[in-house]
Amino acid sequence: MIKAVLTNEILKYITETEKNRFRVSSVKLSRSVANRLRKNSKKKSSYASTKIEGNPLSEKQADEVIERDERKHFLKPEQEVRNYFLALNYLEEKAKKKVKFSKELILDVQEYVEKGASEEKIGLRGPMPPGVLFAVYDSQSGNPEYIPPEYSDVPQLLDELVAYVNTTDDHPLLVAAVVHYQLVTIHPFEDGNGRTARLLSGYVLDINGYGFNGIGSLEEYFAYDINAYYESLQMGLPALYYSGRNNPPHPEIWFKYFLRMMLLYSNKICELSESSNEEEISGSLSYLKAREKELLLFLIKNYKRGFTPIEVSRELGVTNKTIINRLAVLARNGFVVPVMAKERIRSYELSDFAKQHEKEIKRMTE
Repeated sequence: MIKAVLTNEILKYITETEKNRFRVSSVKLSRSVANRLRKNSKKKSSYASTKIEGNPLSEKQADEVIERDERKHFLKPEQEVRNYFLALNYLEEKAKKKVKFSKELILDVQEYVEKGASEEKIGLRGPMPPGVLFAVYDSQSGNPEYIPPEYSDVPQLLDELVAYVNTTDDHPLLVAAVVHYQLVTIHPFEDGNGRTARLLSGYVLDINGYGFNGIGSLEEYFAYDINAYYESLQMGLPALYYSGRNNPPHPEIWFKYFLRMMLLYSNKICELSESSNEEEISGSLSYLKAREKELLLFLIKNYKRGFTPIEVSRELGVTNKTIINRLAVLARNGFVVPVMAKERIRSYELSDFAKQHEKEIKRMTE
């Protein structure tokens, strides 16, 4: 099994990714914005991960397939994209429950990936017919590019991987890299190994707090340069699993590549989260007139608790009706919420959105 290693370069990648994790955690996105970003990210991941495997659909076509009525017939490339998206949804629910990494989870994910395929392609691979070598073949030359371990060794190799994930003290980013490498290298299935590896590596990140709330697509970074992705996994080793890929002599090649992609991915998430946040606040403020913005700024600076229109009107020296009208506009745009008593508005308070974005609102309105 590949061994996690730490070099100065690897430590730097981990440290910088940790900083980005902190940056993203400090950005409070509204539920609607977070849900939109998560869905778009899953679409991008579904497109990118299947593209790595040679799926011919464009990103626009992949997007359309995901949104299409599930009762319609799908061609194989379309089914692959939909399957990946459904597997991401499945793992999202498992991550919420903090379900442990297990062999059962590996098998479930591969079944999602291969939904609609023939039965023999679902589940662990078995023996080949006499004289037939199970291998990954070069599509042009027909020569074996990779010869995985014997099918009889697969169950034990998966057990070792599961035990490692659930007992190791290695940093979660390194654990995710190990899972990715091991599942691709063990090649436990006839088909769907790469997609299953990327999905479960992402799952390890999610359950350990490095999934960035489901925003962004790590798969996109692997797909930018597919040759570099495969070269990093292969590490220049012979095609036969037992000739070095079972215990690579220079595992830092893969770890440096994986962590560099993680850092690029986390940089993008910071930009995406912060810009989406700014856009949402700016968009909401654009519906306010100058006097309404002034009132919002006044409330943020002076009221951490509930308030009534009458007390605000006295402080500002304007009529109660004027304040009520301006509060109605602020409420419609999500900055304040009315507190009801017997079907009547008793008072108001700042919304969670306004409280979470006090600094940004002040900066944009002052």
